Amino acid sequence: MKIGFIGAGKMAQALARGLINSGRYPSQNLMASCPKTDVSLLEDCKRLGINTTHDNSQVARENDVVILAVKPTIVSKVASEIAPAIRRDHLLISIALGITIRYIEQLLPSKSRIVRVMPNTPVVVGAGASAYSMGSACQDGDSQIVQDLLSTVGYAVELPEIHIDPVTGLSGSGPSYGFAIIEGLSDGGVKLGLPRDLSMKLAAMTLYGAAKMFLETGEHPAILKEAIQSPGGSTIFGMHELEKGGLRGLLINAVEAGAERSRHMGQTSLPHSRTKKARKEIEEEFSDDDDDASSDSDDESSDDDEGDELKNNENGGKNKALKKRIKKKDLENN
Repeated sequence: MKIGFIGAGKMAQALARGLINSGRYPSQNLMASCPKTDVSLLEDCKRLGINTTHDNSQVARENDVVILAVKPTIVSKVASEIAPAIRRDHLLISIALGITIRYIEQLLPSKSRIVRVMPNTPVVVGAGASAYSMGSACQDGDSQIVQDLLSTVGYAVELPEIHIDPVTGLSGSGPSYGFAIIEGLSDGGVKLGLPRDLSMKLAAMTLYGAAKMFLETGEHPAILKEAIQSPGGSTIFGMHELEKGGLRGLLINAVEAGAERSRHMGQTSLPHSRTKKARKEIEEEFSDDDDDASSDSDDESSDDDEGDELKNNENGGKNKALKKRIKKKDLENN
């Protein structure tokens, strides 16, 4: 199986490194693309042995799985570039922040197989936590392909799409919260005279050990926490300070803020939805049976009113009020 990344940023590189390090996905079976201005990103990919290109459509043409790893603001632009190259046997995985499956379905040919994934950066060391949702056109076996791919670099779970934004705030952003806790614990050790390197190592291993203990015992965190807190001991005094500082509430707020930001980014990144005419042009590029093509026309019928409105707007020149209504409708639909 050949895997192509459209976008070669931090998350794409983390996934690529994790896949290569697993030994199951040779670097020569991976490809990445990004703009000519991002020379350093492609150089990083080349050092991994990954094939590189500046042509997004080449990634679609030459790979079985296409991972859309771009900023949400350019999803529409990139989708228009690759749409003519998308085939029935393609599986497209989007890790674009906040962008819904339905929105991408509107940008690509009908019945495109689309999956939305929220991974996190520990995939680079095989300890990622990823959640994914399957699009309506996905086929039997697609979920297993995604599960196999993501479980190679950590834990993976399939969820309804409504949960992807909360996952973004929890595990998507969670590594950053963990690093902040490691840094804070380390600072405490340094304040009390421990060497920085030792403090950081002890702090990191403490979080690692606590997480492993929870995962392997299956005990509730509250029970494990209680077992360490001896009456009048040092741990309960330390926990008292954390509770006074509102640590638990701050973490809840952080997850909520991250989820809300994901929703916001998805909504504000949506341009005008594709008109019937533009959608038709893509359909003509998409090789399909006559029977499938006729059934696709039913899927497009809901776009008639909007397409006619936009056409009238174009003929009339500049009808700003109509443009605003179409934009508002796009946001409501997505």
